[in-house]
Amino acid sequence: MNMNTQPAMAAVRTGTGAAAVNKVVRNTYMLLSMTLLFSALMAGISMALNLPHPGLLLTLGGYFGLLFLTAKFRDRALGLIFVFALTGFMGYTLGPILNAYLSLPNGGQVVMNALGGTGVIFLGLSGYALASRKDFSFMGGFLMAGILVAFLAGLGAVFFEMPALSLAVSAMFILLMAGLILYETSNIIHGGETNYIMATVTLYVSIYNLFTSLLHLLGALGGDE
Repeated sequence: MNMNTQPAMAAVRTGTGAAAVNKVVRNTYMLLSMTLLFSALMAGISMALNLPHPGLLLTLGGYFGLLFLTAKFRDRALGLIFVFALTGFMGYTLGPILNAYLSLPNGGQVVMNALGGTGVIFLGLSGYALASRKDFSFMGGFLMAGILVAFLAGLGAVFFEMPALSLAVSAMFILLMAGLILYETSNIIHGGETNYIMATVTLYVSIYNLFTSLLHLLGALGGDE
């Protein structure tokens, strides 16, 4: 091979890699926007019809079941159907929660503050990761362990009716979801995540958990719970 052609070929490979990453970023944020709107629509329908919450077990079963199907078909068009099914289902579960908060004194302000806080945190952290292009892959192991501990602690708080632990879990989830937003955004722009469906699911789950955790914490601090 002519040595003079090697830099040119390397540049072509770099350009191709950058184009692939940009495509994943573009598709991820486009799909994320659509799933958030669909989830909000389902939450609105759930609120308008005053539908009951499906309960913890059914919520977890629906979430993990649809998450499994989304991951299984992530490389097929069917994966898009399941990602909308997943986010729509989570939107439906959010409706009764929002109705419960809105029925409380000052509940509307709590919901709006949680929504605004979620937007600021997500856009700020995601924008920082995109602009700085820092590699946050080192956070992966810590986030996985932290989310597992927080999830188990949350179940314990529900089953043993421990409000203080529940608030601590919400605070933990706020920090963990902030870290997950940085981690996943970094993962996308550095080529660690090449499937925009799974990237969308991770960011959606981060936003959902961030919002519900802020809602719980702000509601408790505001004396609405």
